[in-house]
Amino acid sequence: MHPQVGSRSQCMAASRFNARVRPPIGEHAYLFRHALLRDAAYQLQLPGDRARLHGLAFEVIEALAGGRPPEPPPLEPYGAGTSPLPGDAFALELSEHARLAQDASGADGSPMLNVRKLYLRRAAAYAALQFQFDESARLLLQLAGLVSGNQKGECLRCAAEATDRSGRPHAAEPLYVQAVALHREEGDRRLEAIALSGLADLYDVTGRVAEAESGFDRSLAMLREAGDKRGQGVTQGSLAGLYRQTGRFELSERMYEEALATHRESGNRRAEGATLGNLAALYLFSGRVAESESAIHRALSILRESGDRRGEGVAIGNLSALFGQLGRFDEAARGFQAALEIHRDVGNRRAEGNDLTNLGTLLLQTGRPDKSEHAYGQAITIHREVGNRRQEGAALSNLAGLYFEAGRYEESESAYQQALPIHRGVADRRFEGINLCGSALVVLLRGEACVARERWREGAAILRELGDLPTLDRKLDVMRRTCKAAGAPPFDEPSL
Repeated sequence: MHPQVGSRSQCMAASRFNARVRPPIGEHAYLFRHALLRDAAYQLQLPGDRARLHGLAFEVIEALAGGRPPEPPPLEPYGAGTSPLPGDAFALELSEHARLAQDASGADGSPMLNVRKLYLRRAAAYAALQFQFDESARLLLQLAGLVSGNQKGECLRCAAEATDRSGRPHAAEPLYVQAVALHREEGDRRLEAIALSGLADLYDVTGRVAEAESGFDRSLAMLREAGDKRGQGVTQGSLAGLYRQTGRFELSERMYEEALATHRESGNRRAEGATLGNLAALYLFSGRVAESESAIHRALSILRESGDRRGEGVAIGNLSALFGQLGRFDEAARGFQAALEIHRDVGNRRAEGNDLTNLGTLLLQTGRPDKSEHAYGQAITIHREVGNRRQEGAALSNLAGLYFEAGRYEESESAYQQALPIHRGVADRRFEGINLCGSALVVLLRGEACVARERWREGAAILRELGDLPTLDRKLDVMRRTCKAAGAPPFDEPSL
């Protein structure tokens, strides 16, 4: 049963709960309905009186929200955290009333300070559950200012993770750096390693491959030293992804297998599902279609079982890419649309950009170049927004290929030129090879056959070295047709 609200002060305290509590009538309603009058009345109160009113507001709202929740365990990377409660929707407002009521709670404000910390943490967790990652990061940074030691480091690390998830890796980076430094200062090697692994992930996605690999290696060594199996598995999976993106496919597959074994040992089902999905992408690249499809379906089952909506969206996108390669275009199109809906629901801008790139390729394959160009343009905008250099380069090279097929050769050459330094900067050898083979044909049509031949052979050598024979076969077919149209001998034949 809700408490009764009768006095003027209590009406003020409950004024934001009009959806649950009948608003006051008569002069009370008139006095506080207009924002300017309300603010003037608020400022006329003495500071101590205002603080006491906020304390009263806090008590009323907390009672309406179901009472005070239990104190959560300390922030910890794999801790239980806060169990969601219906009253969490009011946690942000409660934390603010607690802050403003501190003046009335004694010299040090400790009673209200403690409840403020409690509700800040719950509000941050609630925002994250609503996929409001920027808001979650803001609240965690407020909490970081109220705690010290490793708890402050964990607030900073969690804020960095939330900021990165919102698509702002460059804003997340200094938070990770602070978290690493603080845990190192506190002498906690395990927490330092976990923060360092997050920082290395950020380096990876922004194209700083050498820094990322060094960070993963150091983190993994520290986690092994600390006996943290869960952290080891996560870092192994990230390192495997880096190996795959830089063309070290055998090493990548071995590391993915190690990561899977570690996830199973530590019982980390969500990470097991994500790693299976990534391994499926590697299988697909190497032509093991049946293994890829089996792994993706197992990944989807695990991700759905563990309630990982974000991971589910990524896996559906991977499955759609497989359908596209198998010529099952209708299934691929439906899958990409389903994946994009999930990415947008959960605020996963990075994955949204990736699947828009893949959708652009599918649309081009199925004879819809105008829609393909639009999808690539959207993808490039997102990749730049979230700092995803590797995928920006891939989308630019794909767009250059579209321009070439449409006979827009100047635009094609410009896009290839923009993409090539990105591929080289992020050590994306596969797309470097694709780019060189594609741009060579533009150079050929410009009349520079010798330069074109050398460039094409350089790109083909990279694809051959990586073992990407399906892509090389497609490039050979396009090259021979273009050479024939240009009256030039094919580049794979000995030059005269």
